[in-house]
Amino acid sequence: MMTVGMLLTVLFVSGALAGCSDKTALSITAPKTMEALSGSCLQIPCSFKPKEAQTFISTGKTFGVWIKNDARNPTSVIYNSNGAGYPMSITGNLSQRNCTTLFSNLTTTYTDTYFFRVESERFKATADCNPLQITVRDSPWRPNITIPGDLKEKESVTITCSALTPCPHSPPQLTWNLQQDSHNKIEQNTDGSFTTKIQQNITLSVTHDGKKISCSARYPVNQGKDTKTAETEETLSVSYAPKNTSASISPSGLVSAGSWVKLTCSSRAKPPVSNFTWFKKSRDGAVKVSEGEIYSFNVTDGGVYYCVATNDLGNQTSADIALSTLTYCEAGNLVGVYTITKTVGIIMLLTTLSIFECWFKSRCSNKQT
Repeated sequence: MMTVGMLLTVLFVSGALAGCSDKTALSITAPKTMEALSGSCLQIPCSFKPKEAQTFISTGKTFGVWIKNDARNPTSVIYNSNGAGYPMSITGNLSQRNCTTLFSNLTTTYTDTYFFRVESERFKATADCNPLQITVRDSPWRPNITIPGDLKEKESVTITCSALTPCPHSPPQLTWNLQQDSHNKIEQNTDGSFTTKIQQNITLSVTHDGKKISCSARYPVNQGKDTKTAETEETLSVSYAPKNTSASISPSGLVSAGSWVKLTCSSRAKPPVSNFTWFKKSRDGAVKVSEGEIYSFNVTDGGVYYCVATNDLGNQTSADIALSTLTYCEAGNLVGVYTITKTVGIIMLLTTLSIFECWFKSRCSNKQT
């Protein structure tokens, strides 16, 4: 069996001193950069490929070596699968060229550049052209809320909250205000890393516009004794057709023929109303009479009116409003009635005052006698 000393010795006779070049005998497939959380672990997805396949015999005893910072320095070897070192373990099957490694009990001092090396009796090489930059941080990552663009009412959409999962053996727990006890699922990415997700399918309505969605990721650390939590929040912006469309008239009540009236249409919509259309009902059906939020005109007769508010997503019709008018004759009669009523009122007031005055004088005369 090869000793650790022998492995360290041959580290420098296999081309590592030459640095990265086209003649490098080993390459690995792994992320170029990875981040991890202190107190947790990091699973490094890794596979290797010898340049000369015939020189690597998979049936022989094979060792994996991780080197920190300098691939050419023997004191930089921090892990060897044949001996002790950093809290690392190669979980992949080296005979199948799988160098996946679990890096445990991380601290920020482990932030550095790492190189992988393969050692066997007939093959020894360092993947010095494929450095892996590992950054260990104290604070967790904020989860990411993914919302499909152009949200519209009545559409069914899937909203996702996801969080980086560098340690799939101890993943974060995601929770949000869309649903309690959401099912957390872990997915493997194309580069071999992992992501934890929760999803919720909702049918959008106007009530969702402006709704705040909050999601938190709680990472277990220190072997589950503690947790580190990060939160994020997004606001939904939902487009909808016109709502609460209504029509009003000014002045209200009876209107004299020949006078001016103003009809106003109001509505709530997103995007805003692009067009207001006014209609007047008749025996032959509704007739379009105007466009615009306000319709002002000189009254000739009464009628029933309504407005329609429109935007890109639809339209809504207001309730009917009735315009009641007085003819010139009716208006004259009304003025005559008003004049007569006023005159009678004045006469009654004067009569009452005269009666009161006579009563007061009579009372005063009786007291003098």
